[in-house]
Amino acid sequence: MGLKEDILKLLKEDEEFRLAVAGILGYREILERLKKHDEKFDELLEEIHKLREEFTIMSREMRELREEFVQLSRRVEVTIGSMGRRWGMDLERTVLKIFRKVLEERGIEPGKVEKFKFRDIDGRITGVKGRTVDVDVLVRDEKVYVIEVKSRTELEHVEMLPEKSKTVERVLKRTVDGMFIVTTNIDREAYERAKELGIEVIYGNILE
Repeated sequence: MGLKEDILKLLKEDEEFRLAVAGILGYREILERLKKHDEKFDELLEEIHKLREEFTIMSREMRELREEFVQLSRRVEVTIGSMGRRWGMDLERTVLKIFRKVLEERGIEPGKVEKFKFRDIDGRITGVKGRTVDVDVLVRDEKVYVIEVKSRTELEHVEMLPEKSKTVERVLKRTVDGMFIVTTNIDREAYERAKELGIEVIYGNILE
């Protein structure tokens, strides 16, 4: 009888031998599985290491981009600030040109309207230290007109005009003969309030 037959016979007849063989086979399978798991775990660790390196690089790049964005934002703020001031002046001139004919019918020549800007350093004129009053003024035939030019006029703009007029009177030592608001659009409540305060409004549209 050969070795193969002996083993088969023992497997069939000897329970103790059968259990021993089964244990050996199971242990080998476990070892093989562990080896495969170890290989997969090593691959996973390598991937994690690569991801960590990539994340570190990405974090550094994001930090650099954030710093560049902050610097760019500062430059944009400065640029927009200077452009905004220039656009504001251009806008006023444009609005005055749009309503030139209507203004001239009321004796106001847009080309002679001048910017009035006063800073009350000690608060003696306005009652508030450092307050700046910015409005347009026309002096014609010994009369003074205060003009507010806006693309859109809201209630607060109307409410502020009488105070601005008082400041003009105190600084120029002249009586303001008329208040005007020249605007492409005005809110309904602002328009009604202007009429109550005796402010003449030259407008394109009333916004409800």
